[in-house]
Amino acid sequence: MAVQPDETRTSDQPSEVASDGRGPGRLRIYIGAAPGVGKTFAMLNEGRRRADRGTDVVIAFVESHGRALTAEQATGLEVVPRQSLRYRDGRFDEMDVDAVLVRRPDLALVDELAHTNVPGARNPKRWQDVRELLDAGIDVISTVNIQHLESVNDVVERITGIVQRETVPDDVVRAADQVELVDMTPEALRRRMAHGNIYAPEKVDAALSNYFRPGNLAALRELALLWVADRVDTSLAEYRQRHGITQAWETRERVVVAVSGAPGTEHLLRRAARLAQRSHGELVGVHVRSDEGLLGPANAGVEDQRRLVEELGGRYLEVAGTDVAAALVEVARAENATQLVLGASRRNWLAAMSRGSVINRVVRLSGPIDVHVISPHAPSPNAGLAGRSVPSRRRRPAALPPRRRQIGWVIAVVGLSLLTAVLHDRRHQVGLPSVLLLYLVVVVATAAIGGAVPAVVAAFAAFLLANWFFTPPEFTWSVSAPDNVLALVVFLVVAGVVSWFVDAAARRATQAGQATAEAQTLARLAGSLVETDPLPALVEHLRSTFGLDGVALLRSEGPGWRTEVADGPLPPTAPTDADVAHHLDDDLVLAMNGKTMSGDDRRVLNIFVTQLGVALERRVLTVQAERAHALTEIDALRSALLQAVSHDLRTPLAGIKASASSLRQVDIQWTPAQVQEFLATIEHETDRLTALVTNLLDMSRIQAGALAVSMRPVGLEEVVPAAVAVIEAVGDGRCIVEVDLPETLPEVRADPVLLERIVANLVDNAVAHSPPGTAVRVTAGVVLDRVDLRVVDQGPGVIADDRERIFLPFHRTGDGHRSAGAGVGLGLAVARGFARAIGGDLLIEDTPGGGTTMVVELKATS
Repeated sequence: MAVQPDETRTSDQPSEVASDGRGPGRLRIYIGAAPGVGKTFAMLNEGRRRADRGTDVVIAFVESHGRALTAEQATGLEVVPRQSLRYRDGRFDEMDVDAVLVRRPDLALVDELAHTNVPGARNPKRWQDVRELLDAGIDVISTVNIQHLESVNDVVERITGIVQRETVPDDVVRAADQVELVDMTPEALRRRMAHGNIYAPEKVDAALSNYFRPGNLAALRELALLWVADRVDTSLAEYRQRHGITQAWETRERVVVAVSGAPGTEHLLRRAARLAQRSHGELVGVHVRSDEGLLGPANAGVEDQRRLVEELGGRYLEVAGTDVAAALVEVARAENATQLVLGASRRNWLAAMSRGSVINRVVRLSGPIDVHVISPHAPSPNAGLAGRSVPSRRRRPAALPPRRRQIGWVIAVVGLSLLTAVLHDRRHQVGLPSVLLLYLVVVVATAAIGGAVPAVVAAFAAFLLANWFFTPPEFTWSVSAPDNVLALVVFLVVAGVVSWFVDAAARRATQAGQATAEAQTLARLAGSLVETDPLPALVEHLRSTFGLDGVALLRSEGPGWRTEVADGPLPPTAPTDADVAHHLDDDLVLAMNGKTMSGDDRRVLNIFVTQLGVALERRVLTVQAERAHALTEIDALRSALLQAVSHDLRTPLAGIKASASSLRQVDIQWTPAQVQEFLATIEHETDRLTALVTNLLDMSRIQAGALAVSMRPVGLEEVVPAAVAVIEAVGDGRCIVEVDLPETLPEVRADPVLLERIVANLVDNAVAHSPPGTAVRVTAGVVLDRVDLRVVDQGPGVIADDRERIFLPFHRTGDGHRSAGAGVGLGLAVARGFARAIGGDLLIEDTPGGGTTMVVELKATS
C-alpha cells in the first residue's frame, strides 16, 4: 500500500533551494509492522532499480543485521563510509552526514529513521540527519517500524509490554512525499523468524515467546494498516483543499440518511440501507440535535433508530445545530458522501411558509450530492405501544427557581423606589435621558435575577415614574415635548426587549446546568451497566441522583413483599410506604422515599426504569444460562465417564487379569523370563490404571471446586526436572525431552505439587504425539510480570478449530502415536484446571516449522 500525494510539497516541508540550484529533496519511507517484514530489502531493491535507470544512488547507512538476502541486495551499490565515534567504553558507527553532503548523490538510502545517534554525532536523531540531506536537495529513501511513531508509542507499549525509547515525530513521516507499507502476515513473519532469516538462532525462541507472539504481531499489523489508511484519507483531503475541490469525489459510495426520530423513519433508513448495499457503499445515519441538548424535546424514537442504523451495518453520527439543512449538508461533505436521503416533510403549507422547508434548503446547498426525498411511510396505529414515541412540542426553557423570582421582585420594588427618591432631589441637575438609563439598569438587574415578568413590570413602572416625576410638566401624565414622548416610548420598548433577552439568557444558563447534570447522570448510568450484576449499582445511582432517602426493588410474594435490592438509610419495605412507586412488572415495584418527581425528573426516571428492566432481564438470563451450562457439562461428563469406564478402564484391567490368570496356571511351566514379562505387564497396567483413576479424581475435584491449593514461591528448576523424571516414555528410544531453563528466571507463585502435575501431563502429552527420533523441549522466559513455561513438540499439531476442544474432559484428537486405549483424554483438561487454580492459564500455540507449543502462564514473584 503506497501513499503518493500531489507533487506540490506541504507547508511543513523544507522549501529552501540547494546551493547548486536543486530544489528540496523528496522523501520516501517504507513502513512496517515489525522488524523482518522486508523494509530494508524493499529499500535496497528500489535503490538498485533507480541505479539501473541511471540515477546516482549511494548507501548512506544500511544495517543488514546479518541477513544474507538483505546484504545481497546491497551488492553493486556505492557505500558512503560511516563515521566511527567513541562513546564510553566502545566505538559506534553512525551515518557520516558530512560525507554524504560532499558526495551529493541524487538518492541516498538511509535505514532506521527513528535511530538515536550516539553523543558526538552531528544530530541527536537520524531523522534530523535525513532532514539535512533533504534540505541539500538529495532524495532519501528510509525505513521505520510502526512502533517507533510517537503517536502510537504508548499503544505499542500496552500491546507488547516493551517501552520503545527511539521514536520519530509523526509529522516527519506524514510530510514524506511517499509512504509505502511493507506488509506480511504474522504467520509468515514467524516462519521467517523460525528459519533464522531475521535473528540469530540463539535469539529465535526468546523472540517468538515475547515480542513476536501472534497476538502482538496481529495488533501491530492492524496499527500499521490503520495509520497508513488514515494518511491516505488525509492526503486526499489535503489535495482537494489545495485544488479547491468542494464537490464529492465518488471514490466510494457513501449514503447519508437523516435520522429525525419521527414515526416512519425506520422505512426511510431501510430504503437508504438498500441504496448503500446496491452500490456496495457505506451507510451513515445523521441526527441533527437542537441547541437545547439533553433538555430538548424527549424523543425515544431517535434512540430506536440509532440502533436500527447500526443493525443495518451503518454508522451513526449526532451533531448539534440550529440550521438542520446546513448541518446535514456539512456532514455529507465531510464524509465525502455521494447521496443524501431525506424523508418527505409532514408539515402543512402554513408551517412550511413560516419556518421554511428543510428539503428545499438541502437541495440548494447540496451541490453535486444526489438528494433522495422518500415519501413518508405511515406508522401502524399500535406504533406507540411498541415503544415509538411521537416527538413532543418544543418545550419552554426551564423556569427560574421561585427564590430567584422573589429576589427579582424585591430588586424591582426597592431599586425603583430608592432610585426615584435619590433622583427626585436632583431632578433639575439630571436630564431625562440619564434618568431613563439609570432606570434601565434596574430593569436589566431585575431581569437577570427574577426573569421576564418582574422585569416587564419594572419597565412599565419605570416608564410611569419617569413620566410623573421627571418629564415636564412634572407631576402630571401629560408630556409637553414630542422628543420626550419618543424617549419614553423607546425606553419602554428597549427595556422590554432587553428584559426578554436577559431572561432568555438566564433560563439558558439554568437549562445548561440541568443538561450538564443529566449528561453526567447518563454517563454514570451507562458505566453501571458494565458490572457483572448492574442492579445494585443502578439502584444506588438512582438514589444518589435524586437525593432520595431510600430506594428498593420489591417483588410480590403471597401477601407480602420481598426486597430484591435496596439502598439508602430508609428504604421502603412495601409500595404503600413509598412516596413514589413505579410498577416495573406485575409482581415487581420500584419504591422510592424522600422526594416527589417533577416532569423533568420523571423523564430521567424513565431512563433508569428502562435500564433496571434490562438489568433484571440480564440477571434472569444469566441464572438460566448458568443452570443450562451446568446441566450440559454434567450430562457431557456423565456420557464421557461412562464411555471411559466401559473402554479405557477395562483395558488395563483385562491386561492385569490375563497376566495374573496365566501365572496361576499349574499345567504350564513358564520360564523365568516369561514370568518376569507377566509381572511387568501387571505392574505397567496397574500404573496405567492408577494414572487414569488419579486423573478422574482430579477432574472431579476441579469440577466440584474442591481443589486444595497451597501457594508459595517456587523455582522452576526444582519442579520441571522432577516432573520430567516421572514420565515413563522418557528414555524408551522414541523421543527425548530437553530442558532449557535460564538461570536468571525469577521464582513463580504456585502450588509445587499441582505445578509438577501440570508439567508432567504436558510433557507426557507432547511425548505421546511426537514422531520417533524427535525432541520435546521445555523452556521458559519472562514476559511482563509473569513467567511463560513452554512445552514444545514437533508432532502433527492441532488445527485451529480443535484448540479449545482439546482441553475438554475426555477429548482425544485420535491423531497421536499412542494406541487408542492409551488414555481417557483428561491430561490436558486436568493441566488447564490446575493452571487456573494456581492463578495462571494454559494456552496453545503453533510451533514454527510444525508441531504444538503448550504455554503455561505463571505469576512471577515480585
